[in-house]
Amino acid sequence: METHNKELDELYSGTIPDIVEGTILKGKIISIKADSVVVDIGYKSEGFISIEEFAEKDRGGLGEGVEIEVYVSKIDADGLVILSPEKARRIRTLQRLEEAQKDGTPVEGIVIERIKGGYNVDIAGIRAFMPGSQADLKPLKDPDSLIGQEIMIRVLKFNSKLTNVIVSRRVILEEERAKLREKTLANLSPECILSGVVKNITDYGVFVDLGGIDGLLHISDISWGRIRHPSDVFKVGQEVEVMVLNFVPETEKVTLGYKQKRSDPWLDIEEKYPVGKVVSGKVVSLTDYGAFVEIEDGVEGLVHVSELDWSPRPKHPYYMEIGDFVDAQILKVDPKERRVSLGIKQLKPKPWKLVAERYEVGQRINGRVRSLTEFGAFIGLPEGVDALLHISDMSWTKHVRHPSEVLRKGQMIDAVILSLEPEKERMALGLKQLVPDPWEEKIPAEFHLGEEVKCKVLRHTEFGIFVELEGEVEGLVYSSEIDTGGGKPEEIYKDGDEIVVRIIKVDVEGRKIGLSLKTLKHETNA
Repeated sequence: METHNKELDELYSGTIPDIVEGTILKGKIISIKADSVVVDIGYKSEGFISIEEFAEKDRGGLGEGVEIEVYVSKIDADGLVILSPEKARRIRTLQRLEEAQKDGTPVEGIVIERIKGGYNVDIAGIRAFMPGSQADLKPLKDPDSLIGQEIMIRVLKFNSKLTNVIVSRRVILEEERAKLREKTLANLSPECILSGVVKNITDYGVFVDLGGIDGLLHISDISWGRIRHPSDVFKVGQEVEVMVLNFVPETEKVTLGYKQKRSDPWLDIEEKYPVGKVVSGKVVSLTDYGAFVEIEDGVEGLVHVSELDWSPRPKHPYYMEIGDFVDAQILKVDPKERRVSLGIKQLKPKPWKLVAERYEVGQRINGRVRSLTEFGAFIGLPEGVDALLHISDMSWTKHVRHPSEVLRKGQMIDAVILSLEPEKERMALGLKQLVPDPWEEKIPAEFHLGEEVKCKVLRHTEFGIFVELEGEVEGLVYSSEIDTGGGKPEEIYKDGDEIVVRIIKVDVEGRKIGLSLKTLKHETNA
């Protein structure tokens, strides 16, 4: 019997592999229990893996017949074999990292978090450190943008105890950029068209990454027209197609063009836009002296304020907004200076022609006070012309020193046309003519010599006191007709005071009423 068992043991030892602790081998899942996974590793007894070795997300992939790689953690005296797929994976990763550090093979990792000085990167369960300076070719504007990304990295430093695993993404990027650079340099030649990515935008131009080498697109080569800033046309990260204008191999300096991809629109400008042609364009800029209108890409024309409307006094183009589309007429084209003059008023009827057709002397009109001057007010009519309302035609009875005493800017008023000369672009208006002249009948009938009347003091002058009689009629108390007993008239008769005076003169022809305080006082004392 003992001889038989000995022979059987020798037979088994010849067919069952020699398995020891600390080795890595492949096995096949036989069954899955609540707390463990049973694996056939070709040994005289099965191996067991704790179910905790597998993450929740990985357990769904387990099943009978699935082959996995495991590490032999322990073989006890009873032949029970404890296995660990996690340790197997970590050992294989360590081997791969060691090889990668020696031969420079790139490995894949996931950026886990940003820490002081750099990032923690997970490489198949192994934690590595990537310094911030090794994260990109230049400092990142948003350092957190790398978190969660899968990246290719190079192992710079490694030890098997995992106390110092240092990796770099920058080295990989530099190598890729160097390869692109060689390819790009081989294809660079004047007037060739290349695709690139906007890398940086400055006040003077745009830097474009052509693939390992940067080219400068100067602001003057962006558009045939005028642009305020390169950022009006491009954005960082935008893909663009550019033309190589110049390339210096010694310095690897590349000058790029964008507008050169199409012909200069100013070459045949006179043929495209003859004087008198009506064009449509977009308002791109507003200034105090006019509006710039883009009539095609790269061609802008100026509508000077004097060409906006037929008003004799140029105004800021207040009724326009940037982005508006307007029609205009070509007035002048200067290819040498790259200037186009446009006119908008030429598309409107001349206002004085309309005025001649619509108005006549004696007609009552309505208009807005546009401005006030020392000698009168300018009244704007709907046709776009201004008529003069002279200060002498504002009141029959008042001595108006300034139009602001009667009118205010922006006020709507009625007036009467006194004269009309369309050929000289002149119109005179009257405000007082809206009512009959009180000096013809009313004043002579209401004010008589010798009468005592109440009035209000208006103002003092060197030749007397102006007062307001009933009906807003002004009269003058002559200086010689004021007896103050040695005092000053302005101290005794203050502006706004109500006083009684005697009429001593009614001059209808001169439109004056003379008054006296002196005569009244003498008779009162008598």
